[in-house]
Order: sequence, then C-alpha cells, then structure tokens
Amino acid sequence: MEELAKALTIGLTNGLIIALIAIGYTLVYGILELINFAHADVFMLGTAFTYFALEIITGTLGIDNASVLALVLTLASLPFVMLLTASINAGIERAAYRPLRNAPRLAPLISAIGMSFVLQNVGLILLGPSQRAVQTVLPRTNLVSFPSGATWFGVDEVLVFGVTIPLLLVLRWFVSGTRQGKAMRATAQDRDASGLMGIDVNRTISLTFLIAGALAGAAGMVVALYYGQTFFLLGFQFGLLSFTAAVLGGIGNLTGATLGGIVIGILGALSDRFLEAKWTSVLVFSILIVVLIFRPTGLFAERASERA
Repeated sequence: MEELAKALTIGLTNGLIIALIAIGYTLVYGILELINFAHADVFMLGTAFTYFALEIITGTLGIDNASVLALVLTLASLPFVMLLTASINAGIERAAYRPLRNAPRLAPLISAIGMSFVLQNVGLILLGPSQRAVQTVLPRTNLVSFPSGATWFGVDEVLVFGVTIPLLLVLRWFVSGTRQGKAMRATAQDRDASGLMGIDVNRTISLTFLIAGALAGAAGMVVALYYGQTFFLLGFQFGLLSFTAAVLGGIGNLTGATLGGIVIGILGALSDRFLEAKWTSVLVFSILIVVLIFRPTGLFAERASERA
C-alpha cells in the first residue's frame, strides 16, 4: 500500500509538471493549429535561467543555499524567469511564424522544428554539453510520512503543487472569464470573423504565445528545483511527454491537456515502480495508440468553445 501511495504521489507531481508544459502546446494549437515544437526548448531555457539565478544568489551574492533567504529570493525570481521565456516565445512567433501565417501548412511546421534546433543550440552555448547540477534550496523535509517512516509528501512536492495548480486555475479563469480570454477563444474559432468583429488578431496571437512562454518558464523553474538539474536536451524529454499529454487529452482542449498530463504522470510512476523504467515509454505510447484508435480526438473531444 505504501508503494502504491508513493507512486501515485510521484505520478501526480510529475503529471502536474507535464500538464503545465502541455497547456502551452494546446494554447498555441488552439489559436493557429500549429505544433510549436520550440515550446519544449523554451521550457529548457527556463531551467537554464533558474540555474543562473541560483548561481547569482549563492555565488555572486554569497547567500547560503540552505538558508531561507536563498529560497525566498529564488521564488521571487520566478516572475523574471517567466517574463524572459514569455518574451522569447513571443519573439519566436513574431520572427518565425507570423511571416508564414498565410503560407502552406508545412512551412510554419518546418519553421517550428528549425526554431527548436536554434534554441537547443542556445542552450548548448549557455549550459555546455553536460548536465548541470542546480543548487539545492528546497529543504528536504518530510511533511507527511508513512507509519514505516518512509517519505510520502515533502516540501519539494509542495513547491510543485503550489506553483502549478494556481497557474492552471488562473489560466482557466483568464480564458473563460476575461474579455481578452474571450478574444482568444473567438480567434481560435474563426480568425477572419474575429478580425471583422474588431478583435486585434495579431495582438491576441502574440498574447497567447506570451502566456504559453510564461507557463514554460514556470515549469522550467519547478523542474530545475524539483529534479536539481538542467541540460540542453531536457526539452526533448519533457516536450515529448507533454505533447503526448496534449494529444491524449484532446489537443486544443485545456482541461484535456491538464488531465492528459496527470494520466501520463501517474502511468509513468506506476510503471517505474512496479514494472521497469525501460517499459514506461512503451506503456504510455501503447495506451496513447489505443485511445486514438477508438477516440481520435483524444479523451476529451475538442469543443470549439474551449479552444484557445
């Protein structure tokens, strides 16, 4: 029972991280019907910016990484990391996607793949070819333990839940309950008609990329602190799982992407715990294939009113 409970906790934690990245994929797809392959590498840059922020805090400022002040300053840097990744993502849209908006569908797809390689090489320049260990600022304190004394829930899980869940809820509210969110949904449904109704389509698309990039930056900081490492190819691993989560849940559907991420996180944790890690990808993608055979739109059929 303890093994199952721990696996579910790890799976839910990983699933929330995957969902946060998957939301970025589904937001952009809902607006442009474009798979932004560079999104995963924007997330990777978020982990790199977190690494450098901690180097400044613990190195330049000389603050002990085990102190409360280091943790507070690290969390205070989250808005700056999100701003950087949001700006990068919006810049990608302006430079690589907007000029190709009326081009054949294959052109922006190739451009997205090219931008992914560009950002990977930026990460290679910033981080080098090897994995970098991120300074540990989270106290490894057990908040809830099993009767045997094994850890069930710690401060690192609290960080993941405390960052991802509020961001997902705020995004849900923004898309469904604000004027700009309605403009995003209208643009997703019909760009030409939205423009005729007075919506600034270009600004709406740029805002969507800004939000997706900000979520990628937040996920980058969470991953860097939770796993304690960054790597210039980290985007590939998490990007593949997140894109799979978006497809599994129903790409273009915010709720579907979130629940798809949680499902994949839990399946992966159960496989790692009770089977072997080498079978995890086989299990996840086998289930994805079965779901898509019987429900091609994903677990949650996309509804036009929710696309954004």
